[in-house]
Amino acid sequence: MLHWAAGSNGKGALLTGDTLMVVPDRRYVSFMYSYPNLIPLGATAIRRILKAIEPYPYDRIYSAWFGRVLAADARAAVARSAERYFRAIESC
Repeated sequence: MLHWAAGSNGKGALLTGDTLMVVPDRRYVSFMYSYPNLIPLGATAIRRILKAIEPYPYDRIYSAWFGRVLAADARAAVARSAERYFRAIESC
């Protein structure tokens, strides 16, 4: 993952590969160890990622593959996605 401070017109952007993958509806991200192999990350790894990116300003996420861009309000989408993800794995 790379933070691009000047990205998104100076609001900041994350270039994430498949670890933080923008999903098709563009309102959420998924947390993947390997998106091509559909292997999700566990809660501990996700918490580490959230802590690592917390100090960086970002409004946009560019993830792996063409068209996988969350164009605005990416910080809120990551928070929303983490909450949804934790609820899902805790209910299993």
